[in-house]
Amino acid sequence: MSDRIDFNDEDSNRSANPTFDSVLANRLNRRGLLLGGVSAAVLTACGGGSGGGGVGFPILPPAPAPAPAPAPAPGPAPGPVEKLLGFGAVAKSLADSVVIPVGYSASVIYALGDPLSGTTPAYANDGTDTDFENRGGDHHDGMEWFGLGADGKRSDSSIDRGLLAVNHEATTDETLASFFLHANGGTTTLPRPAAEVDKEVAVHGIAVLEVRKDGAGKWSYVQDSAFNHRVTPLTEIDIAGPAKGDALMKTKYSPTGVKTRGTLNNCGTGKTPWGTFLTGEENWVNYFTRAAGDDTARGNDKSVTSLKRYGRTAGTASRHGWESAGADDKYQRWNISKTGASTDGTDDYRNEMNGMGFVVEFDPYNKSKLGVKRTALGRYAHESIAFSKPVVGQKVACYMGDDARNEYFYKFVSDAVWSEADANPVDPLATGAKYLDQGTLYVARFDADGAGTWQELSLSNPAVAGFAGYSFANLADVVVNARLAADAVGATKMDRPEWCATNPANGEVYLTLTNNSNRRIEPASSSQLAPDPANPRVYTDMKGATAQSGNPNGHILRMADAGGNPASTSFRWDVYAFGAESGANADTVNLSKLTGDQDFSSPDGLVFSRSTGICWIQTDDGAYTDVTNCMMLAALPGQVGDGAKKTLTYQRADSTQYTVDTMIGKQPTADTLKRFLVGPSGCELTGLCETPDGKAIFVNIQHPGESTKQANLADPSKYTSQWPSNAGYGAGKRPRSATIVITKDDGGRVGS
Repeated sequence: MSDRIDFNDEDSNRSANPTFDSVLANRLNRRGLLLGGVSAAVLTACGGGSGGGGVGFPILPPAPAPAPAPAPAPGPAPGPVEKLLGFGAVAKSLADSVVIPVGYSASVIYALGDPLSGTTPAYANDGTDTDFENRGGDHHDGMEWFGLGADGKRSDSSIDRGLLAVNHEATTDETLASFFLHANGGTTTLPRPAAEVDKEVAVHGIAVLEVRKDGAGKWSYVQDSAFNHRVTPLTEIDIAGPAKGDALMKTKYSPTGVKTRGTLNNCGTGKTPWGTFLTGEENWVNYFTRAAGDDTARGNDKSVTSLKRYGRTAGTASRHGWESAGADDKYQRWNISKTGASTDGTDDYRNEMNGMGFVVEFDPYNKSKLGVKRTALGRYAHESIAFSKPVVGQKVACYMGDDARNEYFYKFVSDAVWSEADANPVDPLATGAKYLDQGTLYVARFDADGAGTWQELSLSNPAVAGFAGYSFANLADVVVNARLAADAVGATKMDRPEWCATNPANGEVYLTLTNNSNRRIEPASSSQLAPDPANPRVYTDMKGATAQSGNPNGHILRMADAGGNPASTSFRWDVYAFGAESGANADTVNLSKLTGDQDFSSPDGLVFSRSTGICWIQTDDGAYTDVTNCMMLAALPGQVGDGAKKTLTYQRADSTQYTVDTMIGKQPTADTLKRFLVGPSGCELTGLCETPDGKAIFVNIQHPGESTKQANLADPSKYTSQWPSNAGYGAGKRPRSATIVITKDDGGRVGS
C-alpha cells in the first residue's frame, strides 16, 4: 500500500446481506460502558510504538513428538536436535534491505527485466529496455515450485533443480504510466503512446523459469532454459467449465466464446494435487473503461447490474489508459462499452471483462499447452487457491477468497472423487478438467459461536433462482456473476479475504483478512458494516497524526469442515490471530496479545510448509509502516477451538451497547509465532514456495519503493528504495520487484 490510489482496495458490494444482525439482535440494546473506557463510537488503539508485550490466551502447542525410538547402537554422537522456530526473532526495521535471522543467508535470483532467453540482453534498468515478452515481469507475487529431474522431466523429489512459476501482478504507477519502465517516466495524459502501453502490458501475467543449485550450494536461474517462458495479457487462453461458449463470453476476438486473451493482475497461486499451476486473477476490473453513456447504449439491461456489482460504473476510467493507444484490436479490447450494432457482442468488447476474474490452470512443464480458465470456480477478485487434503474416494475441494472490502469466501467441491492414479497423470490439464470443470460452488456464511455453513451457488438453490436483484439465466451466468449469487444467499461480508492455505497436519483452512476501512459501530452508508463474529473489531489506529478507522490491522481466520469432509456444507471457525501493534490495548485491539517479536499488521500472503509444517505469514501493510516495513512471520498454529469465546462491547452515540461474540484461538507464544524477515522500504512480502526438503525457500519482494513520486524519477536519491541494486544485484538504481532464495547456513531446514 502507498499514498497513491490503492487499486487493490475495491469497494463495490452494496448488497443488503446480513452481518449477523439477526444473530445478535438480542444484544444490541443492552446498556453499559465501552470496554477499555474509550470514546463513544469506536474502540481506539493505545499508543503507536513497537514496544511492549502482552499476556493472555496461550496457543495450542505443536503436536506432541512421537514416542522416542529405541536407542541406537553405539557410534558417532548424534547432531543437534532440530527445533522449529529456533531462530532469533528479527526486530522491526525501516532499513532499505532484507533483514533475516542470524544463521541464514538470502540472495536475489530473479528480478524485473531479467532476460529469459539466451539472446535477450541484460537489463539496463534505465527505461530503455524492450522485449519484455522475454524478460521477467513486474510485481512478483504468488509462486510455486515444480521439481525437475536430471532427465528434464517432472520430479517431485528434486531438491536442486526445478521450475518456479511466478505471478507478475501489476506495475508501480502514480498517474497512468508505469514510470519506472520508461526512460522519461512515461506519459501521464491520454492518449498513451503505443510503445509505452506495449511494454506495460507485457510485464503483466506469469513467468515460468528454471532454477538450479550448483555444487557450492548457490542458487540461480537458467537464462537459456528451454522451459523459460512468459504468459502475458495477449497470450491466447482456453475457456472451460460452465461459461465455455456461453453468450456472456462472446467477443469480437472469440465470437463463439471459447477463448480469450491473456491473464491479468495475477496475485495468489495454487498447486494442484495433480501437479499443475493455478493463478488467480485479482484486480483486473481496473484495467477496463466504460463510456459515460454506456448504460443507455446497453438499454439498461441486466449487464449494467453486473458491471456495477464488479466496480465498472458508466464513465469509469481505466487504470493505465491502454485503450487510448490506437485503433488496433489489442488496445480497443480495454474499452468495454457497447460500440457495435450486434445483439450478441461479437462486433465489440462489451463482454470482454467477463473473460477476466478466474482461476487459470497451466502445465508448467509444457509451454506449448494453452492455459485454461476454470470458470466453475467463479469470477471475482481471486487470491490464492488452497486444496483440501486429497483422500482416495473423497471429493476434492478448493478454497478461494475475493479480495475486496465487504466481499466473500468461497469453496468449490468437485463432482469427481480423488483417485491416486491422478497424482501423476499423462495429461495434467485433462485431469484438471476432471476435478475443476464439474462440481458445486459454495460461499461461506459465518454464524455466531464458531459455527458456519456453505451456501450453494446454483439454480438448484431457491435463493439464487428467485433472486430479485438479478435474473440468472443458467449456471454460466451464476459463476460469471458469482458475487451477485453470493449476495442472493446472504453470504457474510468479510474484511478483504486474501490468501488461504491448508494446514497439512489436520486439513484445516486458514484465511487472511487483510483489513477493512468500512467497519463502523454505527454504519453511515451502504458500504459500511457493523462488526460481527468473524470480523469483530472496530477501532482507531493512529499512524502519526492520521486516524485509521475500521479494522486497519486485519486478522487470520481458520476453518474446519465438519467431520473432516471437504464436501460438508457446515464448518467450525475461529480467529487464529488478530493483527495489532504490541502496545495496543489488549482488551479491545491486541486481542491475541502479541509481543514486539511477533506483532504484525495487514496479513496477506499465507503458505504452509509441506516439509516443516510452519505457517508462513506475509504482510501488505500501510497501517504502521511508520514503525516497520512489511514482514514475514513463522507460526506453529494449533487447531480450531483451542481458545475461547470473547465478547467485545461497543458503545453507541446514544449510550446503548452493541456487543459481539467472537472465537479467539489461544495466544501465540515466543515458541509458536515470531518474526522471520523484514523487507526493504515500501515493499510487500508475498509469494513463497520451497524445495521438498525444506532447505531452501523462495520469497517474493514486491514493489519496493512504491511511494516514489514520478516527478523524482531523475534523482535516485529521492527514490524511497534502491533495492535490489543496493544489495549488489543488477544495473541502475531504480527499484525492482524480485525473487530471493533463503537458506540456513548450517544446511538445515528453513525455520528451524
